[in-house]
Amino acid sequence: MPRVQLPSTTAAWLRRTLWGLVLTLTGGIDRRGQLPRGGCVVVANHSSHADTAALLAALDARHAPLIGAAADYWFATAWRRRVCRRLAAGFPVRRTGGGLDDLLGMADALRAGRAVVLFPEGTRGRDGEVGDFRRGALLLAERAGVPVVPVGLAGTDRLLPKHGRIRRTLVRVHIGAPLYGPVAPATARDAVRSLTARAAAAALPDSRIRRRTAALVASRWGLPLAFAWAFAEALSWPLMPELFLALACVAAPRAGLRLSLAALAGSLAGGLLALQLAASGAHLPAPLTTDRMRVEVTRQLADEGTPAVRHQPWDGIPYKVYAAGAGRAHIPAPDWLLASAEARGSRTLTTGLAFAALGAAARPWRRRYPVYLGLLGSGFAVGLGVIVARWS
Repeated sequence: MPRVQLPSTTAAWLRRTLWGLVLTLTGGIDRRGQLPRGGCVVVANHSSHADTAALLAALDARHAPLIGAAADYWFATAWRRRVCRRLAAGFPVRRTGGGLDDLLGMADALRAGRAVVLFPEGTRGRDGEVGDFRRGALLLAERAGVPVVPVGLAGTDRLLPKHGRIRRTLVRVHIGAPLYGPVAPATARDAVRSLTARAAAAALPDSRIRRRTAALVASRWGLPLAFAWAFAEALSWPLMPELFLALACVAAPRAGLRLSLAALAGSLAGGLLALQLAASGAHLPAPLTTDRMRVEVTRQLADEGTPAVRHQPWDGIPYKVYAAGAGRAHIPAPDWLLASAEARGSRTLTTGLAFAALGAAARPWRRRYPVYLGLLGSGFAVGLGVIVARWS
């Protein structure tokens, strides 16, 4: 059966999607700049095998990039040759004897509008330094009559060090302005070195909303806010403290533990007050709760006593319903506090630390914090609706 050959732009789009997904999972990719219209020779610094993946994920698929690869390594065996051609659109370039001819053979592809990606250093560098450039890539651009586009890569050496293992890190790809006319090796090298330095020093893309949220919860107001939210929820406030932790701990992961402890303390203090008020006959408003919830809590407390609160993290009934029910059942405050600390502590601390871990892992995508808030709000609203409907 004959092998089906994909159009070059379709294959390039598939590679861009593949490597974009891989880099997203390994820490994210930050792209800045774009290629000019028409064919061009892309020259970039080279410090890792991950450089190719970063460029394929960042460059426009309409240019159907072709990657120059060392013939003595990537084309030494049939397996490596297939991997290089199919996953990286690689073509062989001899590093000794005949390499210039290999490059000049790509002139027609450039005239057809494709991008040819080359690493003029010839090998992977060390310590982030950009080595001397060879002339082959620049002669190819001159022969084909296309510009040279410098690109600076940062983070790939940390993602996949030479002779090392993959580590999570953000990769940055900065595409510079095209260089027209005969380009000297020193000129191209200086442009790439400047872009590389800017990419390495660039601030992590962030969201203004996340920064303001993090500043608030990490300030002296953060702990009182967490305490007050949880305290109010144990009395009447309809929004559970775990929602506050989902907002705050993702924005400021380092504050996750102390915010969770403050929320737990507020919940327990509010629960004690709710118990005392209910025992004295007071009835606080409890929006988004139902009579069926109160009946179920009364039954549980009658059957099990204080240990009944252990059901609270799982049955969807708000903690304030349990606290008020315990007061009406005249359960001693110390017994209630001990049982609540165990039940509420496991849920509140686990939730807070889990969201802090999510915030730390999602650091490269901080600019998407508003999207996260939208998804969180929608998910919470749906979940709350389901719970209220279930107990109606």
